[in-house]
Formats: sequence, structure tokens, C-alpha cells
Amino acid sequence: MLAGMEFRETVRRRRMVRRFDPRVPVPFNTIRDLVELATRAPSAGFSQGWDYLALTDTAQTGAFWAAATAQDAGGAAPDRWLTGLMSAPALVLCLANPTAYLDRYAEPDKGWTDRSLDHWPIPYWDTDVAMGAMVILLGAVDAGLGALFFGVPAEAHARVKDAFGVPDDRRIVGVVALGQPLPHPRSRSLRRGRRGVDEVLHVGRYGEAPQPHS
Repeated sequence: MLAGMEFRETVRRRRMVRRFDPRVPVPFNTIRDLVELATRAPSAGFSQGWDYLALTDTAQTGAFWAAATAQDAGGAAPDRWLTGLMSAPALVLCLANPTAYLDRYAEPDKGWTDRSLDHWPIPYWDTDVAMGAMVILLGAVDAGLGALFFGVPAEAHARVKDAFGVPDDRRIVGVVALGQPLPHPRSRSLRRGRRGVDEVLHVGRYGEAPQPHS
């Protein structure tokens, strides 16, 4: 089992790690535990239209980066950010299955037998997988690992799926990189600062700020 930690501390310690020690592998049992936790994420209609593809050795991760960055097709050399990310010893591809949701909501207790995408202004297949990915990110902190969630370039989705036999009807929502974190430069994006709760929390009506603490 994963080591315990106070939930608030886990959330506050979560960071996007951009550089890993490639010499320290991530034990497969740890990845399995993290994915098991991810299956506890919310799922619309309990559709569970998610799959997670773990890449755990340099041959597998190398094949991913070749497909994702087209290095084998004369692509540009990776920058410092990408070089750091490519050092991660393990990757977990987070995959969504829209058909599982269309099938589930066509059942009698839901009744959307037309299977229309108009019922889904928000694609919950992507949302649920993203929540599962967040569970993995928090679980990584709990396990003493560094992690980063990142996206695959649009033009590379088909290449990545083809490289690993991912069915055409699956969507790559994102990828979680895992490993032992190494020091890395602070993201320039953080200079924007974190929006405070009194700025983002609206009470009763949009634009109504919380009342001062009594």
C-alpha cells in the first residue's frame, strides 16, 4: 500500500515536476497502485470509460517520444523543458472511451437511445479521465514521486496510438510522467501568482464575493 499523508498536505505539496532522475525506475507495483486509485475517480453513470497505458522502460518511453515529437522524421531538437521531461522513467497514457458513455446512457435507466452527442455539451469521457489523472498526480506525491501531466500535440495523436496499438476509438486525454524528481527551474508561468479563494469563490450569484470572516 502507498504511504499515508494528510490530504491537505498532499494537495499543497503537489507540483508539476519537469526533470527526473532516469537512473531511478518507478516500481511497477507503484504504478499499479496509482492506477487502482485512479479507478476511484468519479464516473458519469459509472461508465468507467477509461484506460491507462503504462510505459515503464526506455524502449517503450523512447518509442513514445519518437512518435510524439517526430524525432525520427527530422523534427527539431528538444528544448530544455522537453529534455527534462523526456528523462522520466515511466509514462502513463490516460485514455478515454466515448463509446462506453454512449452505450451506458442508451440503457433503459438513462434512455438516450439516440446516442446523440448533443446530450453531452461537456465530454464527460474526457472529464472523468482527467479526474483520474489528478488522482494519479496526488497519489504520486503520497508515494514520494514527482509527476507531471502533459498533453500530446494534436498532429501526434494518431502516431502515438499507432505505435502502441491503441484502438482508434480511444482519445488521448493526456500523459502523466512519473519518476524521482530532480531540481529544475521554477516555471515562469508561476509568476502570474495564484488566484486567492476570495477572487475565485462566488456566493449566491456570480460576482458576489464571500462575506468577511466573522
